[in-house]
Amino acid sequence: MVQHRFYIYLIVILFLNPVFADELTIAVAANFTKPLKHLVQQFDHNINISSGSTGQLYTQIKNGAPFDIFLAADMQRPQKLVDDGIANNLFVYAQGKLILWSNQSDLIDENVLNSNTFKWLALAHPKIAPYGMAAKQVLEKLGLWHKLQDKIVRGNNANQAYQFAVTGNAELGFIALSQYQNTGSYWLVDENLYTPILQGAVSLNQKPITKKFMEFLRGSIARKLIKKFGYIVKISKNSN
Repeated sequence: MVQHRFYIYLIVILFLNPVFADELTIAVAANFTKPLKHLVQQFDHNINISSGSTGQLYTQIKNGAPFDIFLAADMQRPQKLVDDGIANNLFVYAQGKLILWSNQSDLIDENVLNSNTFKWLALAHPKIAPYGMAAKQVLEKLGLWHKLQDKIVRGNNANQAYQFAVTGNAELGFIALSQYQNTGSYWLVDENLYTPILQGAVSLNQKPITKKFMEFLRGSIARKLIKKFGYIVKISKNSN
Protein backbone atom coordinates (compact mmCIF):
# COMPACT_ATOMS: atom_id res chain seq x y z
CA MET A 1 0.00 0.00 0.00
CA VAL A 2 2.82 2.39 0.90
CA GLN A 3 4.65 1.51 -2.31
CA HIS A 4 1.46 2.02 -4.33
CA ARG A 5 0.95 5.48 -2.81
CA PHE A 6 4.57 6.36 -3.58
CA TYR A 7 4.14 5.63 -7.28
CA ILE A 8 0.91 7.64 -7.41
CA TYR A 9 2.69 10.53 -5.71
CA LEU A 10 5.59 10.33 -8.15
CA ILE A 11 3.26 10.34 -11.17
CA VAL A 12 1.39 13.37 -9.83
CA ILE A 13 4.64 15.27 -9.22
CA LEU A 14 5.87 14.54 -12.73
CA PHE A 15 2.55 15.61 -14.19
CA LEU A 16 2.33 18.84 -12.24
CA ASN A 17 5.95 19.83 -12.70
CA PRO A 18 6.71 20.30 -16.42
CA VAL A 19 10.41 20.86 -15.66
CA PHE A 20 10.92 17.08 -15.60
CA ALA A 21 9.21 16.57 -18.95
CA ASP A 22 10.95 19.49 -20.62
CA GLU A 23 14.44 18.95 -19.27
CA LEU A 24 17.13 18.43 -21.91
CA THR A 25 20.76 17.35 -21.54
CA ILE A 26 23.14 18.27 -24.35
CA ALA A 27 26.69 16.95 -24.80
CA VAL A 28 28.62 19.64 -26.64
CA ALA A 29 32.13 19.88 -28.06
CA ALA A 30 34.17 22.41 -26.08
CA ASN A 31 34.53 24.90 -28.93
CA PHE A 32 30.74 25.32 -29.16
CA THR A 33 30.05 25.74 -25.43
CA LYS A 34 29.79 29.52 -25.49
CA PRO A 35 27.48 29.69 -28.53
CA LEU A 36 25.29 26.98 -27.03
CA LYS A 37 24.89 28.94 -23.80
CA HIS A 38 23.55 31.84 -25.86
CA LEU A 39 21.33 29.55 -27.89
CA VAL A 40 19.64 28.03 -24.85
CA GLN A 41 18.66 31.51 -23.69
CA GLN A 42 16.47 31.65 -26.81
CA PHE A 43 14.95 28.22 -26.10
CA ASP A 44 12.34 28.27 -23.37
CA HIS A 45 13.18 25.01 -21.60
CA ASN A 46 15.44 23.70 -18.86
CA ILE A 47 18.72 22.60 -20.49
CA ASN A 48 21.77 20.98 -18.92
CA ILE A 49 25.08 21.31 -20.78
CA SER A 50 27.95 18.85 -20.57
CA SER A 51 31.09 20.07 -22.35
CA GLY A 52 34.22 18.19 -23.36
CA SER A 53 36.23 16.97 -26.31
CA THR A 54 34.30 15.23 -29.06
CA GLY A 55 36.24 12.02 -28.44
CA GLN A 56 35.55 12.01 -24.71
CA LEU A 57 31.84 12.71 -25.14
CA TYR A 58 31.56 10.03 -27.83
CA THR A 59 33.04 7.48 -25.43
CA GLN A 60 30.63 8.52 -22.68
CA ILE A 61 27.66 8.14 -25.04
CA LYS A 62 28.86 4.71 -26.14
CA ASN A 63 29.03 3.76 -22.46
CA GLY A 64 25.44 4.80 -21.85
CA ALA A 65 25.69 8.42 -20.65
CA PRO A 66 22.11 9.83 -20.50
CA PHE A 67 22.46 12.66 -23.02
CA ASP A 68 19.60 13.69 -25.31
CA ILE A 69 21.63 15.46 -28.00
CA PHE A 70 25.27 15.34 -29.11
CA LEU A 71 26.80 18.45 -30.72
CA ALA A 72 30.16 17.21 -31.93
CA ALA A 73 33.08 19.01 -33.58
CA ASP A 74 33.33 16.46 -36.37
CA MET A 75 31.07 14.24 -38.45
CA GLN A 76 32.88 10.95 -37.97
CA ARG A 77 31.85 10.20 -34.40
CA PRO A 78 28.18 11.22 -34.78
CA GLN A 79 28.05 9.07 -37.92
CA LYS A 80 29.43 6.11 -35.96
CA LEU A 81 26.62 6.54 -33.43
CA VAL A 82 24.08 6.56 -36.25
CA ASP A 83 25.67 3.44 -37.76
CA ASP A 84 25.49 1.72 -34.36
CA GLY A 85 21.81 2.55 -33.97
CA ILE A 86 22.46 4.85 -31.00
CA ALA A 87 21.68 8.16 -32.74
CA ASN A 88 19.65 9.59 -35.59
CA ASN A 89 18.83 12.84 -37.38
CA LEU A 90 22.46 13.68 -38.25
CA PHE A 91 23.15 17.05 -39.86
CA VAL A 92 25.90 19.67 -40.05
CA TYR A 93 25.01 22.51 -37.69
CA ALA A 94 28.20 24.55 -38.18
CA GLN A 95 31.58 24.63 -39.87
CA GLY A 96 34.38 25.84 -37.61
CA LYS A 97 37.31 28.11 -38.33
CA LEU A 98 40.76 27.71 -36.80
CA ILE A 99 42.93 30.58 -35.60
CA LEU A 100 46.38 30.88 -34.07
CA TRP A 101 45.97 33.25 -31.14
CA SER A 102 48.15 35.00 -28.59
CA ASN A 103 47.18 37.05 -25.56
CA GLN A 104 50.00 39.41 -26.56
CA SER A 105 48.81 42.11 -28.95
CA ASP A 106 51.99 42.32 -31.02
CA LEU A 107 53.25 38.75 -31.08
CA ILE A 108 51.59 37.08 -34.05
CA ASP A 109 52.63 37.68 -37.63
CA GLU A 110 52.97 35.39 -40.62
CA ASN A 111 56.42 34.19 -39.48
CA VAL A 112 55.75 33.63 -35.78
CA LEU A 113 55.72 29.82 -35.98
CA ASN A 114 59.20 29.89 -37.53
CA SER A 115 60.53 32.35 -34.96
CA ASN A 116 62.10 32.04 -31.53
CA THR A 117 59.65 34.48 -29.95
CA PHE A 118 57.64 31.79 -28.14
CA LYS A 119 58.39 28.92 -25.80
CA TRP A 120 55.06 27.06 -25.81
CA LEU A 121 52.35 26.41 -28.39
CA ALA A 122 49.00 25.12 -27.11
CA LEU A 123 46.57 22.96 -29.05
CA ALA A 124 43.83 20.46 -28.31
CA HIS A 125 44.85 16.81 -28.40
CA PRO A 126 44.59 15.70 -32.06
CA LYS A 127 43.37 12.19 -31.19
CA ILE A 128 40.24 13.30 -29.34
CA ALA A 129 39.59 16.90 -30.45
CA PRO A 130 38.91 17.87 -34.09
CA TYR A 131 40.36 21.35 -33.61
CA GLY A 132 43.54 19.71 -32.38
CA MET A 133 43.60 17.51 -35.46
CA ALA A 134 43.14 20.59 -37.63
CA ALA A 135 46.06 22.30 -35.85
CA LYS A 136 48.23 19.25 -36.45
CA GLN A 137 47.33 19.27 -40.15
CA VAL A 138 48.33 22.94 -40.38
CA LEU A 139 51.71 22.30 -38.79
CA GLU A 140 52.28 19.29 -41.03
CA LYS A 141 51.43 21.32 -44.15
CA LEU A 142 53.88 23.99 -43.01
CA GLY A 143 56.56 21.39 -42.30
CA LEU A 144 56.65 22.31 -38.60
CA TRP A 145 54.94 19.41 -36.81
CA HIS A 146 58.12 17.52 -35.91
CA LYS A 147 60.20 20.66 -35.51
CA LEU A 148 57.89 22.11 -32.84
CA GLN A 149 57.24 18.94 -30.81
CA ASP A 150 59.29 20.20 -27.84
CA LYS A 151 57.16 23.37 -27.71
CA ILE A 152 53.69 21.84 -28.01
CA VAL A 153 51.42 21.54 -24.98
CA ARG A 154 48.20 19.59 -25.43
CA GLY A 155 44.83 20.23 -23.83
CA ASN A 156 42.01 17.73 -23.69
CA ASN A 157 39.84 20.06 -25.78
CA ALA A 158 39.74 23.46 -27.45
CA ASN A 159 38.79 25.22 -24.20
CA GLN A 160 41.83 23.84 -22.40
CA ALA A 161 44.07 24.95 -25.26
CA TYR A 162 42.53 28.40 -24.94
CA GLN A 163 43.14 28.41 -21.18
CA PHE A 164 46.83 27.62 -21.70
CA ALA A 165 47.10 30.65 -23.98
CA VAL A 166 44.91 33.11 -22.07
CA THR A 167 46.75 32.49 -18.79
CA GLY A 168 50.15 32.93 -20.42
CA ASN A 169 51.24 29.34 -19.83
CA ALA A 170 51.61 29.21 -23.61
CA GLU A 171 52.36 32.26 -25.72
CA LEU A 172 50.48 30.82 -28.70
CA GLY A 173 47.43 28.64 -29.07
CA PHE A 174 45.44 27.08 -31.89
CA ILE A 175 41.80 27.70 -30.96
CA ALA A 176 38.38 28.08 -32.58
CA LEU A 177 37.50 31.50 -33.94
CA SER A 178 34.40 31.35 -31.74
CA GLN A 179 36.66 31.49 -28.67
CA TYR A 180 38.30 34.76 -29.68
CA GLN A 181 37.61 37.55 -27.17
CA ASN A 182 38.76 40.61 -29.17
CA THR A 183 42.06 40.73 -27.32
CA GLY A 184 45.65 40.00 -28.24
CA SER A 185 46.60 39.10 -31.80
CA TYR A 186 45.61 36.27 -34.11
CA TRP A 187 46.07 34.67 -37.51
CA LEU A 188 42.99 33.32 -39.27
CA VAL A 189 44.43 30.09 -40.62
CA ASP A 190 44.11 29.48 -44.35
CA GLU A 191 41.33 26.92 -44.73
CA ASN A 192 43.38 25.12 -47.39
CA LEU A 193 45.78 24.04 -44.65
CA TYR A 194 43.30 21.76 -42.86
CA THR A 195 40.33 19.54 -43.55
CA PRO A 196 37.05 21.48 -43.17
CA ILE A 197 35.80 21.26 -39.59
CA LEU A 198 32.22 20.13 -40.18
CA GLN A 199 30.38 19.83 -36.86
CA GLY A 200 27.61 17.26 -36.62
CA ALA A 201 24.50 17.19 -34.44
CA VAL A 202 22.57 14.02 -33.61
CA SER A 203 19.52 13.09 -31.55
CA LEU A 204 20.06 10.34 -29.00
CA ASN A 205 16.35 9.66 -28.38
CA GLN A 206 12.89 10.46 -29.72
CA LYS A 207 11.66 12.69 -26.87
CA PRO A 208 9.48 15.61 -28.05
CA ILE A 209 11.83 18.10 -26.39
CA THR A 210 14.79 16.58 -28.25
CA LYS A 211 13.02 16.92 -31.59
CA LYS A 212 11.99 20.47 -30.75
CA PHE A 213 15.55 21.59 -30.00
CA MET A 214 16.92 19.96 -33.16
CA GLU A 215 14.31 21.87 -35.17
CA PHE A 216 15.29 25.06 -33.34
CA LEU A 217 18.99 24.43 -34.11
CA ARG A 218 18.19 24.30 -37.81
CA GLY A 219 16.07 27.46 -37.71
CA SER A 220 16.89 31.04 -38.62
CA ILE A 221 17.37 32.32 -35.04
CA ALA A 222 19.97 29.67 -34.26
CA ARG A 223 21.72 29.99 -37.61
CA LYS A 224 22.12 33.75 -37.25
CA LEU A 225 23.60 33.36 -33.77
CA ILE A 226 25.95 30.55 -34.84
CA LYS A 227 27.21 32.68 -37.73
CA LYS A 228 27.71 35.61 -35.34
CA PHE A 229 30.16 33.48 -33.35
CA GLY A 230 32.40 33.01 -36.37
CA TYR A 231 31.13 29.74 -37.82
CA ILE A 232 30.11 28.99 -41.37
CA VAL A 233 26.51 27.79 -41.29
CA LYS A 234 25.78 24.76 -43.44
CA ILE A 235 22.50 23.08 -42.70
CA SER A 236 22.20 19.81 -44.57
CA LYS A 237 19.34 17.37 -45.03
CA ASN A 238 18.59 14.77 -42.37
CA SER A 239 20.55 11.55 -42.39
CA ASN A 240 19.09 8.53 -40.54
